[in-house]
Amino acid sequence: MSTKTINPSTSGEAAVVGKLSTLDRFLPAWIIAAMAIGLLLGKFIPGLNSALDTVKVGSVSLPIAIGLLVMMYPVLAKVRYNETGKVLADRKLMITSLIINWLAAPAFMFALAWIFVPDLPEYRTGLIIVGLARCIAMVMIWNDLACGDREAATVLVLINSVFQVFAFGALGWFYLQVLPGWMGLPTTSADFSFWAITASVLIFLGIPLLAGFLTRAIGEKAKGRDWYEGKFLPKLGPWALYGLLFTIVLLFALQGDSITSKPLDVARIALPLLVYFIVVFGISMVIGRALKLGYAKTTTLAFTASGNNFELAIAVAIGTFGVTSGQALAGVVGPLIEVPALVALVYVALWARKRFFTN
Repeated sequence: MSTKTINPSTSGEAAVVGKLSTLDRFLPAWIIAAMAIGLLLGKFIPGLNSALDTVKVGSVSLPIAIGLLVMMYPVLAKVRYNETGKVLADRKLMITSLIINWLAAPAFMFALAWIFVPDLPEYRTGLIIVGLARCIAMVMIWNDLACGDREAATVLVLINSVFQVFAFGALGWFYLQVLPGWMGLPTTSADFSFWAITASVLIFLGIPLLAGFLTRAIGEKAKGRDWYEGKFLPKLGPWALYGLLFTIVLLFALQGDSITSKPLDVARIALPLLVYFIVVFGISMVIGRALKLGYAKTTTLAFTASGNNFELAIAVAIGTFGVTSGQALAGVVGPLIEVPALVALVYVALWARKRFFTN
């Protein structure tokens, strides 16, 4: 990514903004433009969504898969893998992340789904699936832009990935059948494919992670760390945001007609998602500060807790309930709300650094 290193002691918004590249400085504008372009393409070019969805990697459109891999690779090439052991030794961070990601956040999304869409079981189920799909991809972008701890983000995403493979099906069964039954609420039957979940993790995290690790190992061995971080990474970095913008255009193009033809449904799905992102992020920041994790790790904790693996949520919803289902629409609306919400939270995190993490 093209963001330059920002000294935490830097004061003044102008000084912070001045250290950003043009691409980073106007990122919200580029994202809004990408959303608009995608919506227009999906609305006015007949058959575009079907054409984009013809070739797939797992259950995800090949063009989107390419965009995600291009987005992830530069971020993971920046990680100093020899320093990840220090993150694993931080028990406060590890335990807190596991509790928020796998206990608190899914339970909170379950509550929001029943509060906001109790009369729409398909959307409710889709929201619960989104809450169960913990972050593995775009969160690396938001963490990097907010100057979070890159090594900590990599470790937490890896841990989420392992838990995702083994826990997703069990949690889906619990939140869709067991817990509603205990509470006297309607239950939903769903059969989650273990192999579909594993494939999603291996493709969208495994491939760019291996590529990033090999790039750093080979680059540092051949030219040294100073060259790798001072010369190579600044050239590679912008491709992460190019991949992000490309992915956003395609996501909106694929669902442009559904989004514009069902605005009230989209709004009802969007509201609990917006509440989820803001509340989980805010509480995670407060907890991180209370535990004295420091700004970088606190920010990483907040983004890894509030972000979701929309690739997996969409794949599961489509594979289980069908491409035209309400569950699939809820899965697609997830990243459409997550992207602008978490971009805004990047700026909230940078503001919080100056206000609450002055040391």
